[in-house]
Amino acid sequence: MRVFVFLLVLANLVFLAWTQGYLGGDDNPDAARLGQQVAADKLTVLSRDEPPGSRNEASPVKAPPPATMPDPEKCLAWSGLSAADAETVDGALAGERFAGVRRVRHTLAEPSSWWVFIPPLANKAEADRKAGELKKLGVPEYFVIQDAGPNRFAISLGIFSSEQAAEDRLAALRAKGVRSAKAGPRGSARSELQTVEASGPETLLDAAREAVAAALPAVKTAACGKE
Repeated sequence: MRVFVFLLVLANLVFLAWTQGYLGGDDNPDAARLGQQVAADKLTVLSRDEPPGSRNEASPVKAPPPATMPDPEKCLAWSGLSAADAETVDGALAGERFAGVRRVRHTLAEPSSWWVFIPPLANKAEADRKAGELKKLGVPEYFVIQDAGPNRFAISLGIFSSEQAAEDRLAALRAKGVRSAKAGPRGSARSELQTVEASGPETLLDAAREAVAAALPAVKTAACGKE
C-alpha cells in the first residue's frame, strides 16, 4: 500500500515537472503550432485595428468639372438704313432676350455723286499741258474746270452715281498710265442714312441677326467695319 502511494506521488511530481518545462519541453506553448503552419510567408495582413473593408469604402475623389469656354464676342452692323428702318432694327433688338447686346447708332451723310479727277493745277497753262498728256495716253473723256472755286483748273475724268463705278473708272485710267487721278465724293449730300451696330456674345448676336432679318428681310448684315 505504501509503495502504491509513493508511486502515485512520484507520478504527480513527474507530471508537474513536465508541464512546467523542467523535462526539456518547448518554452513557448505555441511553438508547436508555428511549426505546423503551411506557407506562412504568403499571409497578408488586411487591416490593423480597422474593421475589414473600411479602406475600400472611402469616398472616391471627384474630378473637377471641365472648364467651359466663354462665348466669343462678335459685332454686327446694319448700314444704309433710313431713320424708320433704324428704329425697326432697334425695336427688334429690344427686350430682355437681347439685354446682353450693346447697340450704337451712327448717322452718315452719303454724297449724291462721285467723280474721278486730277486735283487743281497751278494755272491754265499747267492744266492744258496735263490735258495734252491725257490725250497722248488715249484717255477719251476729260474736262478742264475753269469756273472760279476750289476746283478751278482741276481736270474731271468722269462723274458717277456710285462709289464703285468711280473706282472702276479710276482703275481703268491707271491701266492706261494715268497716275495723278483720284476718286472722291462730289456734290451735296443725300438724305442722311444710318447704321446700327450691335456687339455681344456670338450666340446672342446670331439670334439678333435672325430677329432683324425677320423684321427687315431686305436689309443686309455685315461685320462691323465691313459695310
